[in-house]
Amino acid sequence: MASVTLQHVEKDYGALRILHGVDLEIADGEFVVLVGPSGCGKSTLLRMIAGLEEVTGGEIRIGERLVNDVAPKDRDIAMVFQSYALYPHMDVSSNMGFSLLLKKAEKTTIDGRVGAAAKRLGLESFLGRLPRQLSGGQRQRVAMGRAIVRDPKVFLFDEPLSNLDAKLRVHMRAEIKALHQQLKTTSVYVTHDQVEAMTMADRIVVMHDGYVQQVGHPLEVYDRPANIFVAGFIGSPGMNFLPAKVAKGGKVDAVLADGQKLRLPDGLPWTDGDALTVGLRPEHIRLADDGALKAEVEVVEPLGLSTQFYVRLANQQICVFVMGRSSIRPGDTVRLSAEPAALHLFDPDTGDRIG
Repeated sequence: MASVTLQHVEKDYGALRILHGVDLEIADGEFVVLVGPSGCGKSTLLRMIAGLEEVTGGEIRIGERLVNDVAPKDRDIAMVFQSYALYPHMDVSSNMGFSLLLKKAEKTTIDGRVGAAAKRLGLESFLGRLPRQLSGGQRQRVAMGRAIVRDPKVFLFDEPLSNLDAKLRVHMRAEIKALHQQLKTTSVYVTHDQVEAMTMADRIVVMHDGYVQQVGHPLEVYDRPANIFVAGFIGSPGMNFLPAKVAKGGKVDAVLADGQKLRLPDGLPWTDGDALTVGLRPEHIRLADDGALKAEVEVVEPLGLSTQFYVRLANQQICVFVMGRSSIRPGDTVRLSAEPAALHLFDPDTGDRIG
């Protein structure tokens, strides 16, 4: 196992800069998820760690070793791709052990490692099958097994669950997390799915347009997003954003576009008339008969265990998430409330968090 260190890593394609000075320390044994929308640079960064893309600027180290100019095969990493990339003419056992065969490892070593990996992944009864005889989830396990038998210093995962259906993604997500807890190998995982990031990572790295927006424990990023982009990207359903202005009286309120008010938390240096953006997570908004806000229900989504409402507030649609079932219907008027401590406040010009 080894740490991975990125120091001011940049990537250009001609005049187009894809990555802008990424700095990141991944500890030995840590599971770090790079998350962000398509085109943010996360897969490019992973491929640079793997040696599949050249580094334009900066340094990449695996352990203490500078690997900028080291060939992928010599970096002691193993990569699991979005496509399973299995050899169709080889059975499961041969696919899993092929990298060791290329290294001219002893047959007993290959058989031992393949057998151990197959047992760990529940593939013992599939070793003689060809890839076409396997389900999508089984093929993904084989791809993971191929990586495990190499006993690498670092695992790299490039959106490995994207081709699976929703139910199987949940199952495989738990399997990968359990596998990491057993192996404790340093792992870097790329996904655009923030639920995968939140549930699997020791730390997440939120990326946007080639920049790292925030690095932290999943709940830390969820509770204190650094800016509007992170706040809107992390969380499902996403955070609601409402433009407002500060009104200072006996208390300090945020006045929304339709004149309704939300009480702001104490202790911040507000000036009367300051513009701000108020962020509210759907699960932090309560339906309350004495709520300070009035909204009209537009859409009701019953989910069984919970209910999502889309309501019209301050001239825009926002989402409200409540546990349990409800008799509220579209067209109803509801009262809403939110504690000042539940508000996320952002500068509307920079997008940065306030306070």
